[in-house]
Amino acid sequence: MALVAVVVLAGVIFAVTRPGAPRHRVSRPVATLPARPDIVFVLTDDLSMNLLRFMPHVLSMEREGLSFENYYVSDSLCCPSRASIFTGDFPHDTGVFSNFGPGGGFNAFYKHGDERHTFPIALQRAGYVTAMMGKYLNGYLESRGHSADGQITSVPATYIPPGFSDWDVAGWGYPEFDYTLNQNGGLRHYGHRPSDYLTDVIARDGVSFIDRATRSGKPFFLELATFAPHSPYVPAPQDANDFPGLKAPRPPSFDMLPTDPPRWLAGHRRLTRTQISRIDAAFRRRAQSVQAVDRMIGEIEQTLAADGVARDTYLIFSSDNGLHTGEYRLMPGKLTAFDTDIHVPLVVVGPGVPAGRTTPRMAENIDLAKTFTAIGATTIRSDGHSLLGLMHGKTAPGWRNAILVEHHGGPMSVLDPDYQQSPSGSPTTYEAMRTPSFLYVEYADGEREFYELRTDPFELHNLATDLGTSQLALLHRELARLEHCHGGRQCWAAMHVARGPTPS
Repeated sequence: MALVAVVVLAGVIFAVTRPGAPRHRVSRPVATLPARPDIVFVLTDDLSMNLLRFMPHVLSMEREGLSFENYYVSDSLCCPSRASIFTGDFPHDTGVFSNFGPGGGFNAFYKHGDERHTFPIALQRAGYVTAMMGKYLNGYLESRGHSADGQITSVPATYIPPGFSDWDVAGWGYPEFDYTLNQNGGLRHYGHRPSDYLTDVIARDGVSFIDRATRSGKPFFLELATFAPHSPYVPAPQDANDFPGLKAPRPPSFDMLPTDPPRWLAGHRRLTRTQISRIDAAFRRRAQSVQAVDRMIGEIEQTLAADGVARDTYLIFSSDNGLHTGEYRLMPGKLTAFDTDIHVPLVVVGPGVPAGRTTPRMAENIDLAKTFTAIGATTIRSDGHSLLGLMHGKTAPGWRNAILVEHHGGPMSVLDPDYQQSPSGSPTTYEAMRTPSFLYVEYADGEREFYELRTDPFELHNLATDLGTSQLALLHRELARLEHCHGGRQCWAAMHVARGPTPS
């Protein structure tokens, strides 16, 4: 661990005078945080809030750290969300709105130059050893992804994006077996042995990286990006029989349509018994598949403790988007602006983070880039805002009260891992504004939704037609400011909106 500071952790005082120097006790108490903390970021794929109860290590993180009650994604689709995480920018600034095509996937991220301004580059320049393991962006190292729309990138299969010291990334890893990893420029194929299960492989590689980075004396950043619990929801062999008889949750929105639903949703009939059985089976497999993710977190925690850096490390857990499983009469899927799809966990444990606390402050995935760079005592230009002050328990008066969600609809390729047919929902293009008190959605075809969340937390009563002309005009102006904002200062200002109209 490379520190140039005197630190007090859990009542023990240490002085570190140079990178890699041994710690020794001092007699003068100085209450400061580590100057160069380590960071481990666990990013899951399609993990919804209703799966947290099956993850004891994450529940322990909630007891030991801080949970963000109102953390959302900029787009409830894998690649646009991950592009926002890497750059700190909204999709309208990254240009990544889908998993495939000219405006999507690794192809768009690469061609738009987004890779040249990511938080790993900033951390690496600040002296961090940086590692990426698991899933990068849709289309990377995927022959099927590169050719799905004829948009073939010119990069070789051994390509490693800038900003990473250690690279251990898979192509089509959704089945968890029979995949290829690019391991620091060398391609290695994994088969179907139990030891080849992808989540377990990146867990072992993550442990090895932490050991090496700790010995180097340099601060490190490690992202462990699992494919679990994305479809086809493949659990580790040892977990395949867990939770027998488990059914998907039945919230008030299960098998229910909102009043006055948009056209893309209005025609959905009540779920059949066969559909509900399929939903229950999918949810059960999802609960099984997160067991390996949770074990990985436990192994990482043990390694940090054994290497003596646990108290100097931020461990952060999240997901790229959520998933609906029966809500609003929809088969398993995402893409909507409902909370099932855009509201995901963000749990943080680390130096200066109060234990057992939650914050109601609104946060978004565009904030992670500035948060990671702030931890590393460096900066990045982006649309987001650092969460580090909130992570340290500060009240942050004047905090934002709105976030933006963007989605580009249209036909999806059958080779897209997120391809979903009409029963799972296929929203038309929309822009949405989510605040603590309401959700407002504008569709490209002119339709609108407005849900008053204080009285309708399950988003079942669309009140858009009850709003007056002036109220709708104000909502439109505020949403347009968000949709067209660029840069941290302008987007931060746009994220402060009126409290919200009162439907008649």
